[in-house]
Amino acid sequence: MRKPESLRAHLTAALPWLQDNPDRLLVFADEGGIVSTEEAGLSFEWRYSLNLIFTDLALHPDEIAVPLLAWVRENQSELMGNPERRDGIRFEADVLAGDKMDLSIKLPLTERVGVHLQDGKHVVEHYAEPTWAEAFPDG
Repeated sequence: MRKPESLRAHLTAALPWLQDNPDRLLVFADEGGIVSTEEAGLSFEWRYSLNLIFTDLALHPDEIAVPLLAWVRENQSELMGNPERRDGIRFEADVLAGDKMDLSIKLPLTERVGVHLQDGKHVVEHYAEPTWAEAFPDG
């Protein structure tokens, strides 16, 4: 799985608060599954709920939402472009004293993995995500 670290790196680059407090972001892949078919080959898809937990968050949640949505647009675009999936990003907040909160954001993610035989060995390839615009160029 590559998306959890990709999102962590993206949020860290976008948020100076997180650069100064990297231990304040916990990342978990919950409720995961591996989906495969009996088609030729061993290709599969990772499916899981990514849980980002910001502890003692000293920012307004908007400051998290903007870079998060920028990452989603590139890496799981159907969560924005598909009307049936737009409510997939969920959150819970524990409002603490002193204008801080613990914030948990959950988003359903998938990662496609191709497995091919090459010279008698299995070669694993992580596919790039298609964007919603690529999938439906006419809107």
